[in-house]
Amino acid sequence: MSDKSSADVSNDGQRFDRLPATTAEREVSGRASRQEILDWWEERFGIEPETFEGYSFWEKGKGKIWILRGDLDSPVHIEALGMTFLRTRQRHWKPTTNAVQRFGGLATKNVIGLDDEQARRFVRGEDQELEWAGDWGYLVVSHDIAGDREPLGVGLFLHGELQSLVPKGRQRNL
Repeated sequence: MSDKSSADVSNDGQRFDRLPATTAEREVSGRASRQEILDWWEERFGIEPETFEGYSFWEKGKGKIWILRGDLDSPVHIEALGMTFLRTRQRHWKPTTNAVQRFGGLATKNVIGLDDEQARRFVRGEDQELEWAGDWGYLVVSHDIAGDREPLGVGLFLHGELQSLVPKGRQRNL
């Protein structure tokens, strides 16, 4: 048994707790482990776990995962740490726009490329009917810019419709 009090091993929306390396090291019920997150990004988007070497993962509150280049002692009592990365503790994990824009260019699976008009609609926050032969669920939405595929953000594809999940404050009329 550990010397930690129950307050030390519960979710607290006022502090960041480093994720355990594996599920065997989990002390907070339902908390994702580093290995589960690496496995999810590889399985869902084909992004190799080595991509995240040198980064640490943190939970603040219930299921709000943040990523930080480097590491700190845990827990940390501050407002923000690195960038928001992933939402867990729901039926389907959801990557954040920040995470997809930062790491989505490395994705080899579940990436949908949009033409110019489709990309404009997506960044305006509009949903659109599209043909897609891949998996349903959260996708990396990309567009070719100057000959390179660039991730625009997160889309949710269900029943022949691509829903734009671009946050309202980041939507643009191009």
